[in-house]
Amino acid sequence: MADNYWELFHHEADIGVRGVAPTLEGAFVQGAIALTAVMTDPDNVKPITEIRISCQAPDQELLFVDWLNTLIFEITMRKMLFCRFQVMIDGHNLQATATGEPIDISRHQPAVEIKGATFTELKVFRDSNKLWHAQCVVDV
Repeated sequence: MADNYWELFHHEADIGVRGVAPTLEGAFVQGAIALTAVMTDPDNVKPITEIRISCQAPDQELLFVDWLNTLIFEITMRKMLFCRFQVMIDGHNLQATATGEPIDISRHQPAVEIKGATFTELKVFRDSNKLWHAQCVVDV
């Protein structure tokens, strides 16, 4: 299995998102791609428009939830989907760019609307293979 990957996991009526990578930033990127995958195939989203995102939280777990919730806010307000992410984390501060395009219902065929990232199954940790994991359940 590759060192960088995302996956979805089922949790009752909601969906879990998980990002795994050699760096904390990479795990946050993969988690964001998993967030997009809840709604549509990330490979069908074109990297056209770039937006900047800033978040801060008292720890890595809350920073991950804030990151995803900020993305969900941008998706809702801008009516966009995102496919590429660049993330820089300095302590409890996150600076990022998200690149994507306006939602095209016929091409993207969004499966669900995400209401928010939750604290359920929230974990950010480094495993014994030194890979970072960032995960939580999103409310759909």
